[in-house]
Amino acid sequence: MGRAGIEKKLAVSEGVLGAGMPYLAFGSGRPLVFLRWFTPDHANPTGWLRSAEIKTMAPLAAHYRVYAVNRAPGMAEGTTMADIATAHAEGMAAEFDGPVDVLGISSGGSLALQLAADHPAAVRRLVVASSGHRLEDAARISQMKYATAAAQGKRALHHLATQGIESPVKARLVGAASWILDPFLRPKNPADTLAFVRAEDAFDLSGRLGDITAPTLVVGGDRDEYYRVSTFEQTAEGIPGARLIVYPDTNHLGAIKHPRFAPDVTEFLDAP
Repeated sequence: MGRAGIEKKLAVSEGVLGAGMPYLAFGSGRPLVFLRWFTPDHANPTGWLRSAEIKTMAPLAAHYRVYAVNRAPGMAEGTTMADIATAHAEGMAAEFDGPVDVLGISSGGSLALQLAADHPAAVRRLVVASSGHRLEDAARISQMKYATAAAQGKRALHHLATQGIESPVKARLVGAASWILDPFLRPKNPADTLAFVRAEDAFDLSGRLGDITAPTLVVGGDRDEYYRVSTFEQTAEGIPGARLIVYPDTNHLGAIKHPRFAPDVTEFLDAP
């Protein structure tokens, strides 16, 4: 089935949450707010990126109306993760009748944790995937190098693409490919990218995990390039009653594509 067929089947629509946060909505059932992973642009994805997102979330869209939400464009310098969480809480309150299930993946997981800690009334159940209570140093450095280079108009993609690659040969090959592809994937508004990266750079919920009252599931892979298993463990241990699932032989993106991911999330969200 082609992209148009999949989008028709899932009833894909576009909208804006609250003060300018773009979203794609697809599937059917009760709402599931998916806070997107790191994206160069604060916009809905297009082309193959749109197709990839919908395909990744399709197993969950079979059970829920998925709202794939991005950060708002025009992010001001000095914006904090708490500011972004407040905007999302306000937008969700205007869009939905009550608390909703929230799935945060990667950078979206940072935001989801901040949202659940600061605005507990907004979150029914929380799933944090390939993310934790703070960024690891390697991830923080690579993101900042990427965002700073992009803001300066320099090639930047290789800073992200080579993160966590242990083989020097593979890292050089991936870096070379990223150097070539960079002009086609640069942020349209690098200031947005840099503002969000700075917000996540300062994000650290280590001392506030106990403020999260929503039932929580933390999911990760034991070969994640950005987060150690100990960070997943500390995140789950800090949240009262949280459950942890770590998939073996699984990397950062592999966790959300794991064959057990959608069934595990669905089982958790539908639990009595």
